[in-house]
Amino acid sequence: MHEKDSESKSKPVRWMIAGGLLLIMAVALLLPRKGNYSVSRRDGWSVVVENYNPAANAPGGKPINSATKPGATPEDIVAGKVTQFARSRREIAFGLARKHQVEISAEVERFFDAVEAGNWDEVETLFTSIMAKHQGEPSVKEVDEVWPAVLDAYGAAQQAHEWPAQKLLDYGNAIMATLKPNTVYVGGTDSGRWVPALMNTSDNEGHIVITQNGLADQKYAEYVQFLYGDRFAALTPEDTIAAEKAYLQDARKRLEHDQQFPNEPKQLRPGEDIQLSKDHLEHGFADGEVQARGQVAVMGVNELLLNQLLKQNPNLSFVLEESFPLGSTHADATPLGPILQLRASEENVLTKDRAAQTVDYWRQETDRLMADPEFLNSEHAKKSYSKLILSQGGLLQERNFPAEAEDAFRFANQLCPYNPEVVFRYVDLLARQQRFDEAIRVTDTAISADPNFKQFREVRSDLARMKQQ
Repeated sequence: MHEKDSESKSKPVRWMIAGGLLLIMAVALLLPRKGNYSVSRRDGWSVVVENYNPAANAPGGKPINSATKPGATPEDIVAGKVTQFARSRREIAFGLARKHQVEISAEVERFFDAVEAGNWDEVETLFTSIMAKHQGEPSVKEVDEVWPAVLDAYGAAQQAHEWPAQKLLDYGNAIMATLKPNTVYVGGTDSGRWVPALMNTSDNEGHIVITQNGLADQKYAEYVQFLYGDRFAALTPEDTIAAEKAYLQDARKRLEHDQQFPNEPKQLRPGEDIQLSKDHLEHGFADGEVQARGQVAVMGVNELLLNQLLKQNPNLSFVLEESFPLGSTHADATPLGPILQLRASEENVLTKDRAAQTVDYWRQETDRLMADPEFLNSEHAKKSYSKLILSQGGLLQERNFPAEAEDAFRFANQLCPYNPEVVFRYVDLLARQQRFDEAIRVTDTAISADPNFKQFREVRSDLARMKQQ
């Protein structure tokens, strides 16, 4: 947490607030994200020197065509984009298979057929089977080599299945409209990763679309190199290894600090699993005796690698739709439409006026969305938009625009009052100002909307205890 605690009336109150908020933020940080995380495999990795050509024909002689028929419904448009995306990713899978001298299995072929045809039940069944082969011990080489293309096709199909068609198009267009040509778009959430990927492919891959969550995975790095290696300086195996080492060295220092000075504020992050051990590490990475496990560690490496990409591509524009907050990218970031522009230029620097414009943007969007029955009936749309606002609110909070940050959190909570990340971040802000009654009302609304999510009740109990101090 970067903001300073509000002045309290007594030391016991300050201690209770700090302890309670640590629990709240730890819960928020460790909420599961679907399908985005993996650790690197170093065996068999090499940079692909051939690149994907979006204008080429997919196997079977089916041309990739972005044209939309006149009078097409939103459902037709989305289905067409998914078909086109599946064809492009099938082509990439064939290219990766040729490079690694493996055959595309009949099951993977049927999977791409199902995505093209829009047969969701078959897509899900086949993907589950293919994923089991990828995650098995040992895994299946024929699947491993094409896995990023399979995952991409599945992610896009899943978004088309979960979103109302018009809302998906609105969300995607709102993001894509902010991008200059050849922008590097870095997605985070499933919606923020695959909806723009769908839109980008139907626009002849006009932008470089990647995800922050896969940067530490060397197979994903190979995939990015295959797609865009002729358009920007992509990451190499050496970059990944260096980032892992740098993260572990820093984590070791922070772990040793916490062990040597137990009464000082903890330097390890909530949920950060760092150990000094020589035991075998099955799902993580290590450097000598330092070992790291879990999403927080992987995202720590991903953050270093994103900064490396920024350094390697000084003349390209980067934008971010966050999954986990990446604090080191916030220093020169600014809101850009519904997302964040990294390394903002002088004319786009985050000022008080720009912060106010961001609040106005989301006020208008919130009013528009809350008046839309199709939006209100889509849990997926509500959570996706509330996450966009939350990320910008977090940036405003870190850059010392507290009133604007509170407005953003309030709009995010209004759009989806049971989104755990939003609830916990908003409650955190209110509790730090000892506005416990307001914070409790936020949790009460969340409990009413999702009574089975037990963390809402736990946080409410913590708030009630703080109020009594």
